[in-house]
Amino acid sequence: MQTPDFRPNRRTALGLIGTALSLPASLPVWAQEASAQESRRPRLDVPYVPTPQEVVDRMLDMAKVTSRDFVMDLGCGDGRMLVTAARKFGASGFGVDINPDRILEANDNAKTAGVADKVSFEVRNLFSTPIEKASVLTMYLLPDVNLQLRPRILKEMKPGSRVVSHAFTMGDWETDQRAQVGVRDIYFWIVPAQVEGKWTVREGNDTYALDLKQTYQKFDGLATVNGAVAKVTGGQLIGDRISFTVEPTNGRHRIFVGKVDGDKMSVDTASAADVARDWNATRAN
Repeated sequence: MQTPDFRPNRRTALGLIGTALSLPASLPVWAQEASAQESRRPRLDVPYVPTPQEVVDRMLDMAKVTSRDFVMDLGCGDGRMLVTAARKFGASGFGVDINPDRILEANDNAKTAGVADKVSFEVRNLFSTPIEKASVLTMYLLPDVNLQLRPRILKEMKPGSRVVSHAFTMGDWETDQRAQVGVRDIYFWIVPAQVEGKWTVREGNDTYALDLKQTYQKFDGLATVNGAVAKVTGGQLIGDRISFTVEPTNGRHRIFVGKVDGDKMSVDTASAADVARDWNATRAN
């Protein structure tokens, strides 16, 4: 099996400046045709700059990609991210790019590497590409593009899905992990479950009415416990895994560790004396 050469190609950009202007008649026919062809190309939201292979490898390692993953690459370029994920880890995947030249190159690279049965590429606008199927999302875009994608990532992707970005963050969404390869930054997030709102928690004979406020993977709020109001602190989400503390009421505080499943929560583990051992919660309407 031959591995594609992912060294950057030298490309000639003709007519990139002033392509909307009329072409001088004095230009040779070949130049007029080339400039006209360039003017018909789709507008790129992000310039094509290949991600170095060592950065690709580190991004996939951070996401802990396995053969069970479906990896999506938004702005896939020559396809090296997905080709590597399939060849190295056996993952399947789908990549999109608005530039037809890059998609042709990506499909050729997948065939050369012998992974065309695992990954596919299409000419498509990344903003209109569904992402809910992805268990891993990879990106090398721009800060404003990341910010436009952020609400969709939080809403559409399943809790526990992983997101890796080369070079750029997603604003105030704090990373779960950060790494460097040489001078290049890599940012990693785990998509958190959505728990903001009102919940009713039952633990033994106690009932807790929670009102939670969430900021990405962190949250806090208030709890009404047997008529007394207490603070909810230390709220943390790692995918669908949740932990939080209800501060002392009547001389006791409780630590809740569990799992979120849509509009329900339930106990996951209880090892310490102050960890609630038998509890569940439902989201209030």
